[in-house]
Amino acid sequence: MKRLLAMAGATALLLGLSGAAMAQGKTITLGAAVQLTGSLANTGRYYRDAYQLAIDAINAKGGVKVKGESYKLALDLLDNESDVNLGVRQYVQLVTRDKVNFLLGPFNSNDALDDSSVAEKYEVPMVEGGGASGQIFARGYKYIFGTLPPADEYYRSTVEMLGKLDPKVRTVALVAADDSFDVSVAKGTRKLLEKAGLKVVVDEQYRENSGDFSSILSLIKSRQPDAILWSGHEPEALNFIRQAKSLNANPKYFYSFTVGVPTADFRTALGKDADYAFGMTPWLPSERLTDEWFGNAAAFATLYRQKYGYDPDYHAASAVADVETFVKAIEAAGTLDPKTVRDAIAKVDFHCLYAHVKYAANGQIDLPQTVIQIQDGKLVAIYAESLINKPLYPIPPWDKRG
Repeated sequence: MKRLLAMAGATALLLGLSGAAMAQGKTITLGAAVQLTGSLANTGRYYRDAYQLAIDAINAKGGVKVKGESYKLALDLLDNESDVNLGVRQYVQLVTRDKVNFLLGPFNSNDALDDSSVAEKYEVPMVEGGGASGQIFARGYKYIFGTLPPADEYYRSTVEMLGKLDPKVRTVALVAADDSFDVSVAKGTRKLLEKAGLKVVVDEQYRENSGDFSSILSLIKSRQPDAILWSGHEPEALNFIRQAKSLNANPKYFYSFTVGVPTADFRTALGKDADYAFGMTPWLPSERLTDEWFGNAAAFATLYRQKYGYDPDYHAASAVADVETFVKAIEAAGTLDPKTVRDAIAKVDFHCLYAHVKYAANGQIDLPQTVIQIQDGKLVAIYAESLINKPLYPIPPWDKRG
């Protein structure tokens, strides 16, 4: 099936809607090319599963109303095999051959950067919750919208928190991959650190998908920074931590990762070695985040776990917000005309299980990040504008852990 989906002449998968139902009623088809196999499949599954769960929930409550008529949502989902170039070709296929109405995004900023050019060329709106790089939204495009917070602000709340901890952090090692998301993270973090008066004593970039961090860790050992701020993909974060333990390479007080920490997979893969790691998330499954289709974020998380057998994180929640954005915009527009719906997306303003969704002029929403930490195998919220719970700080060196 994977090969069939990858072929230019492949038959797309229509998920969640039978042929009989399509024949009986009107359908709005959302198309996406997502990482279902390959190196990014572990995160790509959040989008596959959350898109479908959102569509099922919306259809169960009557679908989408367009000038008094009810439409069902359908999902045309392709496997881009974690290949950026294949994904671009598939988005062209979705628009030109499959004739989907609108586009949902992939995971990963590099993919969203290239795939959104297809949306812009054909003037079909894309809403994506998988790419946060500022490059995606700095080109003046009108047909791309994103529900992740800006990458250059990912460490904002973390840097704020560091100013409130004792002992004080004064020196930092900044380590980031060379893809578009992590370049944006590093660029923004340098500015945040400078503004906070923190000195960067290690500033290293590594090749995306790298498995070897020995030279960077050796540099960290020699310069002994108070904190490490790290950015990359989850498999790379796992490698970094395992090699840091092997080399007994430690910051004096603190380390944090842009990815991995919110996910159960990260904690399972590392076991006790995941403890003490800090991270960030724009979403936690709180009952305070209410939603007209799921009730609230906690109920959504329970339903998601029951259906798919694993816990959702912010990737899944943002994917639901992407689908709900289209429902709100289509109903407000009263038409399926792509340009009119695009204008309606730019004006949406609603609360859902993910967040308050309101797009800035560049097409991206702005969300604060909650600092989190793994404590005794459990995820604990630590800081969001103020300290929520006590952090385990300073982090003990590897050779002093029990």
